[in-house]
Amino acid sequence: MMILAGLFILLAVTLTTTTIIHRVSLNKEANQIKPYGKQIPVFDGKINVVDEGKGDQVIVLLPGQGTASPYYDFKPLIDDLKKENRVVTIEPFGYGLSTQTKRPRTIENYTEELHAVTEKLGLKKYIVMGHSITGLYAVNYAQTYASEMQGFIGIDTSTPEQPWPGIDMTFFDLLKSTGIFRAVIATNPTKNLGIAEDDPNFEQIRLVTMKNMSSRNMAEELQELSNSFPNSRGLKYPKNMPVLLFVARSENAMENWLKLHEQQIEGLDHGKVIELDGPHYLHHEQEETIYKESEDFIQNVIQKQS
Repeated sequence: MMILAGLFILLAVTLTTTTIIHRVSLNKEANQIKPYGKQIPVFDGKINVVDEGKGDQVIVLLPGQGTASPYYDFKPLIDDLKKENRVVTIEPFGYGLSTQTKRPRTIENYTEELHAVTEKLGLKKYIVMGHSITGLYAVNYAQTYASEMQGFIGIDTSTPEQPWPGIDMTFFDLLKSTGIFRAVIATNPTKNLGIAEDDPNFEQIRLVTMKNMSSRNMAEELQELSNSFPNSRGLKYPKNMPVLLFVARSENAMENWLKLHEQQIEGLDHGKVIELDGPHYLHHEQEETIYKESEDFIQNVIQKQS
């Protein structure tokens, strides 16, 4: 009993200490984050947007669920795409430098917010491109805004038909709030942040990751996916909408992952699936191929159809 009591006290002291360190660090780090992009007022908050490149073709770039800084995550890809295109990277509520919102994280609200941004930017025609959960939002977006959406390019994106078991974040939220995740990231920042320490953006990525680690909107969005997936079953892109899907081939890929994406383009006039070796964050390892194949698809399929 004495040993158990001692271990309990040690654990309590440790968690108290890491929690204090985490909260103090967050306050200190907030002033070290360098602004990028511009914040656009949308409903009850502000959505951060990075608008780069001056090409006639507009690409609206959207992140995967839980990506702390969409802009920094996509930056190498953005730097290539913006050579020929105008690239508008949108950081949804709770992501990057955007504020939080009180609006429920439903698909309807998410797509409405994205469209509000495109309206305020004066975008009339554009390609939607994105990673992971963007696949679910994009096919919903196409149901309402197909007249504006010239096509979709997905990077290992979710599909409406994939299974979604749901995720209980209670334990992970505890690790975040007590600063344990901060400590874990510090043990191997290159692996846990997915970026080399000698990268010029490393420190800013670390700071934004710490800031958004406990994003309320990200957590709410993750829980809402238990409704978003079943509500999206059966949705298809319009037959004449060009769709290019990059699919990750890895040991961790979901069963029938490639088949789910092949089924998604069935019946489309211009649908293409490209399978590439790599992790779920495929653009981290296959950025050059994704850029070249995307640019070819844009020039030879999307622009010819527009």
